[in-house]
Amino acid sequence: MGIELVIFIAAILFGIFLYWRESNSNTTYRFLNKIVNSKELQMSPDNPKGFVYKQSLLPRIIFVVSLVLVSALIVEFLTPIAVFSSYNGVSAFASFAVGTLLGTYIAGFVIKSSEVIEEQSESLEDKFDDVVEKGKDFIEDLRTREPKVVEEAKKEIKTEPEVEKPSARDRLKDKGLM
Repeated sequence: MGIELVIFIAAILFGIFLYWRESNSNTTYRFLNKIVNSKELQMSPDNPKGFVYKQSLLPRIIFVVSLVLVSALIVEFLTPIAVFSSYNGVSAFASFAVGTLLGTYIAGFVIKSSEVIEEQSESLEDKFDDVVEKGKDFIEDLRTREPKVVEEAKKEIKTEPEVEKPSARDRLKDKGLM
């Protein structure tokens, strides 16, 4: 189980590297596209799509599994390591394929989030400055001894003339009930 975990983590790193390389340049994909497709079907010069970069799920799975399969076949026939003859070899093959696929999605998330952060950085700075200013105003209001509302309420209480009201006993006497 330990070696599978190491293989899985290495595959995630490989997937991140693969996605990052294709996000910088897709020359291999363009070359293959020129070889396979006719002039009318070739991709446009400004299209950034690659084998895994900006691909949907199914083509990405096909590319990753075929890449890992070819690599496993090369290891199987050129070295004494038996990849497909034991459970451990097949498990390592599957772990590497899934880890690579997961790594491409992690790299896509990181690249996309960094683009969004760069795009929003100026507006975030302005929003942060506004929040800081509002916070300073709020703290200044808290530091004053008596807020304006309390002062106004005290003035209203003092300005109202107090009218003497008759006691309950006097009111009953006035009505003739006592």
